Amino acid sequence: MGSTGKVYLVGAGPGDAGLLTLRGAELLRRAEVVVYDALVNRELLALAPESAEIIYGGKRSRDHAIPQGDLNRLLVEKAREGKTVVRLKGGDPYVFGRGGEEATELQEDNVPFEVVPGISSIVAAPNYAGIPLTHREHCSSFTVITGHEDPDKAETAIDWERIAREPGTKVVLMGVERIGKITVALKENGLAGDTPVAMVRWGTTGRQQTISGTLDTIADVVAETGFKAPAVTIIGGVSRLRDSLNWFEKRPLFGQRVVVTRTRKQASKLTVALKDYGAEVMEIPTIKIVPPTDNEPIVESITGIGSYDWIIFTSPNGVTHFFDYFFKAYKDVRDLGNLRFAAVGPATAKKLKDLHLTIDLMPEVYTAEATAQALLDYQNVENISVMLARAEEANSELPKLLEDQGAIVDDIAYYKTVPETEDRNGAAEAYEADGADWITFASSSAVKNFDARFDLAKRCEDDPGLKLASIGPETTKALGELSLTPTVEAAEHTIAGLAKALLESPA
Repeated sequence: MGSTGKVYLVGAGPGDAGLLTLRGAELLRRAEVVVYDALVNRELLALAPESAEIIYGGKRSRDHAIPQGDLNRLLVEKAREGKTVVRLKGGDPYVFGRGGEEATELQEDNVPFEVVPGISSIVAAPNYAGIPLTHREHCSSFTVITGHEDPDKAETAIDWERIAREPGTKVVLMGVERIGKITVALKENGLAGDTPVAMVRWGTTGRQQTISGTLDTIADVVAETGFKAPAVTIIGGVSRLRDSLNWFEKRPLFGQRVVVTRTRKQASKLTVALKDYGAEVMEIPTIKIVPPTDNEPIVESITGIGSYDWIIFTSPNGVTHFFDYFFKAYKDVRDLGNLRFAAVGPATAKKLKDLHLTIDLMPEVYTAEATAQALLDYQNVENISVMLARAEEANSELPKLLEDQGAIVDDIAYYKTVPETEDRNGAAEAYEADGADWITFASSSAVKNFDARFDLAKRCEDDPGLKLASIGPETTKALGELSLTPTVEAAEHTIAGLAKALLESPA
């Protein structure tokens, strides 16, 4: 048996993936085993290496995927295999999370461990609902109570008389099912029935929902609205500040569920933009990038690089993969010779600029026709040698347009897109269960692969309210082949333009 590994009890925060600590992210990137809870945002699992073993150890009321005792033993066993184990826990490991029990088990079995604090929903959910727990004009303290314990128990561990008498805000965790009994207990011990109360469900996420009332009325509001766990309850005058300080739920796309269909590595920019607008984003990559079927054309084009007058890049992927191959054959960028570069779109241009290369041509509209016309406006292309560095099975329109004008075109596949079927972050499962308001498409291949996986046309037929967003004409054309019309097409055919199209949509 090798040396014992180590277990890291990591607080995943309250739900917003951006609230994970830097230390937590660092450890996830190193993890060999990740054991995560029910309330952990599964987006965080994408930080772990693809080789990591992912184990669901979630526990919700009356529903334990792995009993606590068995879970404790699992952590010990994985560590004794020499593994780096991240035990990813919602909120903070030591706040109503049984992290202390897990740490005790590890200590008793002489397994090295480390605890990484996380942001608790105690403070995060009220913050995102516009409720400061303390305020100079209202209170200077707060008390945290578990709502799991029944106030009617003969030997309750909670002193309700003292809590009712205690000044300051009262924060109740896990108390939705018992909110009626909790409010009665507080009123019976002297807290006024008109004391303001707010309850925040799924705090810090795109599903956040907040209800308000008083000790007298909140139980009725819960029943009337069908309000469910998980939620945090805030009792006290600070709850009134929500009307003026509620920032999170006022963002323009709040409450909108948006599917992002880019590859895992490319999704983040669109995701960040949509989240900034308040959307709940589900990343469902439909394609992944793999090497092309045949490398021989690449070898021939790289060794004969000096024979080309132009290279046209139609995507950032083309730039990345071309230069990956180029620098395996050459050590100096000057070996490119006197090539000119055309870039379709600003993201592609940026990739070239990052290599300190000048873009000689970029069409104003990012289509095959506009690219061909831009090159024709630049020069006579008869007998000009052009390489297209792009994906396998790309649209044949651009090379045909150039060849019709006399250009000599080599259409070289530097990479291939294939369907992505993995669902590590749980977004596909969530989409299947609850649907979405929007699906965004940034390429024609994303349309085709999403349709192959989910039957897009049938989805739109079954859900007339589902809206589609296209990044540009080529993607819209792919939707048209399915007899679908996008709700919006980005005016600027970029990721920023796609996000803006959703923001400005009247639909």
